[in-house]
Amino acid sequence: MGEKSKILMIGGTGYIGKFIVEASAKSGHPTFALIRETTISDPAKIKLIEGFKNSGVTILKGDLNDHESLVKAIKQVDVVISTVGQLQSAHQVKIIAAIKEAGNITRFLPSEFGNDVDRARSVEPAKSVWAVKIEIRRTIEREGIPYTYVCANYFAGYSLPKLMQTGLPPPPTHKLTILGDGNAKGRLSSTIYAGKLVALDKLYAVVSLVSLGGISVVSLGGISLVTAGVNIRVLRTGEV
Repeated sequence: MGEKSKILMIGGTGYIGKFIVEASAKSGHPTFALIRETTISDPAKIKLIEGFKNSGVTILKGDLNDHESLVKAIKQVDVVISTVGQLQSAHQVKIIAAIKEAGNITRFLPSEFGNDVDRARSVEPAKSVWAVKIEIRRTIEREGIPYTYVCANYFAGYSLPKLMQTGLPPPPTHKLTILGDGNAKGRLSSTIYAGKLVALDKLYAVVSLVSLGGISVVSLGGISLVTAGVNIRVLRTGEV
């Protein structure tokens, strides 16, 4: 087995990020987490960050708005994974600029983990959110950075505790609002499963693989990958 890729996590203390950090460290990757000074001192995050350290994760102090700290962190790794939240999604252009300057990154995974924004249909307010992700994708491609977009559809953990009720604390106790006729079908994903997938050295497919002009679209147990320039082989589900 070859040397494990060095992974830099940006947004590693967030909703999906913490699962990817954990899976990366458990997979034996030298794992680095770029964390803001304010987050390191946040009482709500102390236990999580200590858990990272105990797992062998290297904590790097830095910020999306600090170009020098971004470049310095990126130069220490092979792969950059961003899991920044929606409000910071557009700021990933700063990560892209730092990756270009560093010049050593073999793959960048921007913050996606939802629908495949190039193929799914949307209405507001999702349409505006997706427009930002689409522009980040195009910027990565224009800059010639090797990339993978992980499209995990919808994480069950977002809404199941509230039984799909928006704007209410969980669990709802008085009534449920059922959208449509109640028969709409959907597919939910697990944050833990997605974290384990993203931490794999190569991106494996267990369901299907379709090549679109050099771009591969992969379905993996409800999670899709859009990737360029990576070899993908088909395995049985039990091997993942």
